[in-house]
Amino acid sequence: MMLRSILAWLGFAEASESHSHDHRGGHDRERDHGHTHGVLDPAIATTAQGIWAIKWSFAVLAVTAVLQLVVVAASSSVALLADTIHNVGDALTAVPLWIAFLLARRKPSARFTYGYGRAEDLAGVTIVLIILSSALVAGYQAIDRLIHPKAIEFLGWVALAGVVGFLGNEAVAVLRIRVGRRINSAALVADGYHARTDGLTSLAVVIGAGGVWLGYPLADPLVGLLITLAILGIVWQSGKTVFARMLDGVEPAITDEIRHAAEHVPEVRRVLDVRARWLGHRLSAELDLALEGNVTLTEADAIATRFERELFRHVPALSAARIRARPSDAGDDHRHAPRPVALRGELAEGVIEIVDTPQGERLTFAATRAVEDLEATVSISRDAGRTESLSLAASRAEPARFVSATAPEEPHEFDAEIHLRAGARTEVLPFRLVEPEGHRH
Repeated sequence: MMLRSILAWLGFAEASESHSHDHRGGHDRERDHGHTHGVLDPAIATTAQGIWAIKWSFAVLAVTAVLQLVVVAASSSVALLADTIHNVGDALTAVPLWIAFLLARRKPSARFTYGYGRAEDLAGVTIVLIILSSALVAGYQAIDRLIHPKAIEFLGWVALAGVVGFLGNEAVAVLRIRVGRRINSAALVADGYHARTDGLTSLAVVIGAGGVWLGYPLADPLVGLLITLAILGIVWQSGKTVFARMLDGVEPAITDEIRHAAEHVPEVRRVLDVRARWLGHRLSAELDLALEGNVTLTEADAIATRFERELFRHVPALSAARIRARPSDAGDDHRHAPRPVALRGELAEGVIEIVDTPQGERLTFAATRAVEDLEATVSISRDAGRTESLSLAASRAEPARFVSATAPEEPHEFDAEIHLRAGARTEVLPFRLVEPEGHRH
């Protein structure tokens, strides 16, 4: 329990904060989800919180660095000097985030139609590089101190300056992490954990000073090496989060919640396709909904509007949703084809269906998410225990669309499995295609 608490404090164990969905009264109360018209844009409001956090972070770290510089001048402590330089660098990490948040307040333009939220991802990359540089500097200082030990004067003042450094960094860490989570800013949260590990670096100065006072001059560099490893761990964790967002990666729980929102709109037969991505700390989604084929355009628009309201209730970070309504019996103008089936697995997610092509009917799997080098084969159960096998090849025009070379045999109502393979990883997803009522062979 204690180990888990320590890991969570450092940002390594946040499973306890994983997504959960409470159905008990969660949909009964009216809440403001930041989707209003004619008032202040919600992205600007949350960005203002980010700028407020950055301003105070800069001020706290600047004061901390100044206090440490006074002790450095008196003690000639190389370790404390390195920690002070580190804290100055941490204060400067506020600059790219500040610029990013200011850019995010600008409205979309003819060139940047999605706005400037992605500037926050670039700021996140800059911060990750700064964390990495901090680790390299800390490691170099520790190794240099092992090779060239140096005496430290005014050990009490050095230890006190280390405590000041820890308290300053911890205050900044708490501020950035809380505000970053509140506004869903991966860059601000990453910088908060950076400040927390810097606080540990300051404590290392205290421990090192205590070791020197006890007659163990190598205590300071050895602890410095341990802190270097901790900083490298934060580099790995923060880098995964920031670069995943740059590559339009979202947490699987988000797409699950989007699909779940459709269950609260009875007119929605199913969600055929979901695409979501982060633009800074706001989420944008694109969806295809399957509706009854006899609804009017006005009715389809009303259904899409009700579904949009549910989306904003279930996903508060959502800022925009683009919804396309499709007839539930549509299949690329092939109205007698079986209804499309949505599949979701570890290797891929998408829709499988039979469509008309210039070459005739083909079985297709349109992937909305797929790992690299994906291969797909469909095994269809036929009468008398026979199995029909169809290989699906990626289309040259649409690499995420896998198409069979021949049409599946009649009838087109059957139980089947799609076998997915990517390198050594394999997965089997069962499904069933059902022909429309009145169309049987």
